[in-house]
Amino acid sequence: QLQLVESGGGLVHPGGSLKLSCAASGFTADYYLIGWFRQAPGKEREGVSCITGGGEKTYVDSVKGRFTISRDNAKNTVYLQMNNLKPEDTGIYYCAAEWTLISSMDPTYYSSWGQGTQVTVSS
Repeated sequence: QLQLVESGGGLVHPGGSLKLSCAASGFTADYYLIGWFRQAPGKEREGVSCITGGGEKTYVDSVKGRFTISRDNAKNTVYLQMNNLKPEDTGIYYCAAEWTLISSMDPTYYSSWGQGTQVTVSS
């Protein structure tokens, strides 16, 4: 059974950093497209970053230069390093997986989702 579990969220001051983890089980994540998404209260879920099985990385413009996606195939885990966090980065962060060679940050493209981890950036 394919399962994704996010961790690493928390409360941080503006300018701070967090590293989110997405641990996969029941499948080999390095063959999948893995995406990170976030959803703020009252807003639609948006794509933040994704990484293909081939290592191609994509970021939404608002996080370029601040966030870095990476994967550790030995641990079957994908990470999202978030630096210089801003209040507008606040939300529930989800990871998702899809068996495909194509890169996409459209949440409707993904069929498997984790439960999410809360990130709050506030002074």
